[in-house]
Amino acid sequence: MRVTVITVTYNSLETLRETLTSVAAQTHTDLEHIVIDGGSTDGTLALLQAAGPRGPRWVSGRDAGIYDAMNKGLAMATGELIGFLNSDDIYADAEVVANLAACCETNAADAVYGDLIYVDPARARPLVRHWRSGEFRPARLGRGWMPPHPTFYARRPLMQAVGAFDATMRVAADYEFMLRCLTRPGLRVAYLPQVLVHMRVGGASNASLRALLCKTREDLRAIRRHGVGGWSTLLLKNLQKIPQFFQPRWAGSSDIQGLPK
Repeated sequence: MRVTVITVTYNSLETLRETLTSVAAQTHTDLEHIVIDGGSTDGTLALLQAAGPRGPRWVSGRDAGIYDAMNKGLAMATGELIGFLNSDDIYADAEVVANLAACCETNAADAVYGDLIYVDPARARPLVRHWRSGEFRPARLGRGWMPPHPTFYARRPLMQAVGAFDATMRVAADYEFMLRCLTRPGLRVAYLPQVLVHMRVGGASNASLRALLCKTREDLRAIRRHGVGGWSTLLLKNLQKIPQFFQPRWAGSSDIQGLPK
């Protein structure tokens, strides 16, 4: 199974190095890595050029925002299974993509997802939050459940059926996209119960009060668009984050697959 991993980046040179190394280290033999750069001026292009033909396929130029860039990546993808890895995130280990592909094939799934840990940007205190997704059930969507988008991979027919990311949204199009996928009748979804991605804390959705208000409006818009609830669903979606901060206290680092030693 060919797997396409799409990375969107803009002036993220230092963290992008780690992301490229993480993808290059994957053992899956049929992996396509696509990098969509927004016209960086920090040396990103030199880094991509230095990777040569063994590196990712990439394009660079101005875009209309992160979701427009992600849609460009989708248009270039040739894999049967497609997902995203942010330019400041890394895979938990070298077997992640192989495990995703195997889980998808074994379960004849349309989509597959797993767990994620949030890490401190400076890696001084690696584990900040541990997002244990749990099994998918449609009813859980109404209680605010969602899988971590960086671990969510979908087959090409599903991607083609649901269409591109809603680029009119600024911060919640990934949530809306997953709701679009997960509310489809007859969808077959597989859960891979292991940490797949290390994600640095921070990001556009919580960078300011204005961004948080925008995210709230867009989350509610997505929830209502797909008929999974209303304000109560939005409240539960946010409340579900609280236990993620306490799970590191319940499990030692050696108990959490993919946690940096």
